[in-house]
Parts: sequence; structure tokens; C-alpha cells
Amino acid sequence: MAVEFSNSETRKNLMRAFAGESQARNRYTFAAQQANKQQLFVVEKLFEFTANQEKEHAEIFYNHLKPSAGETITIDDSGYPVDIADDITKLLRMGEHNEYEESRDVYPAFAEKAKEEGYFEVYSSFSNIATIEEHHGKRLGVFATHLENGTLFSSDKQENWYCMNCGYIFEGTTAPLSCPSCHKPQGYFIRLEMTPWGLEKNS
Repeated sequence: MAVEFSNSETRKNLMRAFAGESQARNRYTFAAQQANKQQLFVVEKLFEFTANQEKEHAEIFYNHLKPSAGETITIDDSGYPVDIADDITKLLRMGEHNEYEESRDVYPAFAEKAKEEGYFEVYSSFSNIATIEEHHGKRLGVFATHLENGTLFSSDKQENWYCMNCGYIFEGTTAPLSCPSCHKPQGYFIRLEMTPWGLEKNS
């Protein structure tokens, strides 16, 4: 028999997760603005793409809270990161750390508590989103490594470089300084295999 929702730890965990995902969305939106200022437009798109998925996660958790509609849930023991930096690589690494923490520690623990208390749909949501957050961590880490190594727009082999603005594909060891099609700067280029769908496919 399920624990009464109003007395459950699952109810509190859902609010913790909703708060965490909502804040993550904003952190990534702020990071996207920072990337834009530095003309790292492809990293801006990465942060925006991730922010939109965090919004969806927040909505999933929020919808599980319908039995508490109209109530206030007070959480006094939760902590949330302050990821502020001018260095885009540092912002990527901060995000990577947070995503892995959610995927490997926080959400698996929340999932087990939900199952223990008899909330199996919530268990499924926490488990599924933990898997997604693992992919988020990997994706942010890949971009951070390329920035650290100076290889975000260059390679030691031939690559297909994809313009995130117009879709033009350029073949070479280095992304062009500007797109031959739409003339956007190099910062819009990404390895074709690293486009969001490419990274997800190869995860």
C-alpha cells in the first residue's frame, strides 16, 4: 500500500526535483547568453537545447504534484549550485558535474524512495530522467574538452562541419572562418557528428 502522498518523501523529492530542473534551465539560459557574448554560438545553442530539455523535466515532475495542487510544499534541507563564471569551459564543466550528480546519485535515490513508497509512475520518471541527465553530462563534457584542447573548430582529420544557422556542410580539417552560404562566423560551426542528434545517436 502506497504511503499517503501528503506524508510521503516522494512529494518532497518531486518539489526538490522541480526546483532543481527549473534552476538548471535558468542557469543554462544565462550560460547561453555568456556564450553568445563570446561568439561561441554553437555552445550557445548547446546550452539552449539543454535548457529546453530541463524545462520538460521540470514539467514532468510538476505534473506528478497535482495531488498537492493549491498547497505549499516547504523544503528546508535542499541546496542548489551557484554556477557563475566568465569562462565558458568552466560553465560547461559545472553543468557536467551537476548533471552527473543528478544522474548517478540524486535521481536514483529519489527513484528508489518512490518505489518504496508505492509511486511507480514517479519511480519511472526519476529513472528515465536520470538516464537523460547522464547524456547531458556527457554532451557538456565533450564540448568542454574540445574547448580545453583548442579543437572545437579544428581537427587532425577531415571532418564535415555543419553550420547551425543555415545547414551548410563544409569538409575540411578546420571549420571555415565564415559560412560560405550565410556568412555567419565560425562560431556557428559544429562537427556534423556532434550535432544534437549525432551526439544522442552515439551516446
